[in-house]
Amino acid sequence: MRENRPVIALDFPSFDDVKSFLAQFPTEEKLYVKIGMELYYAAGPEIVRYVKMLGHSVFLDLKLHDIPNTVKSAMKVLSELGVDMTNVHAAGGVDMMKAAREGLGQGPKLIAVTQLTSTSEEQMHSDQNIQTSLTESVAHYARKTAEAGLDGVVCSAHEVEAIKAATSQDFICLTPGIRPAGSAIGDQKRVMTPSDARAIGSDYIVVGRPVTQAQDPVEAYRAIKAEWTGL
Repeated sequence: MRENRPVIALDFPSFDDVKSFLAQFPTEEKLYVKIGMELYYAAGPEIVRYVKMLGHSVFLDLKLHDIPNTVKSAMKVLSELGVDMTNVHAAGGVDMMKAAREGLGQGPKLIAVTQLTSTSEEQMHSDQNIQTSLTESVAHYARKTAEAGLDGVVCSAHEVEAIKAATSQDFICLTPGIRPAGSAIGDQKRVMTPSDARAIGSDYIVVGRPVTQAQDPVEAYRAIKAEWTGL
């Protein structure tokens, strides 16, 4: 099921920055936010508890990748924070992903990273020695993620159609690298607009700098939300 709220990437260096940013939104407007490595490592679990206390939904983007038992134990800890979604690297394998699911439990959504949206096909060939096409690599990781019992994957919007075909229409495709038309691409290699992501079948979109660095973040967020939902 498609999430109508764009997921805002809280890519800030400190707890205070997050507080200042979220304070700009009306208290009745409940957001879906992404807390990534930089913020989580700087502020710790308390940042998740704070955002949840405000009534927002949290995607904790830590991309766990380790031996199955370690990932299972870590997921048990994360499950106690009340996160709505978190993730692992699909490259960790089916056993690791199954262990992650077991540790996290069945409440939160658990998805896997296929290929980072900053990775080009040329980089995948040279750096990872994966000699298939980027789309074939992503589809393979998606099938393994579904086999492990996870809810979906993080992927480029350009790969959603192939992933849905390789798994099912209910398999979540969360797509970062979303930019409104005319926005700077930044360090993302494979990007798409919110309306294009909706048309191609994305279930969740992640938007960072076009909202967090906007002169009016609330207005920017609502414009992106309107484009994403088509309303």
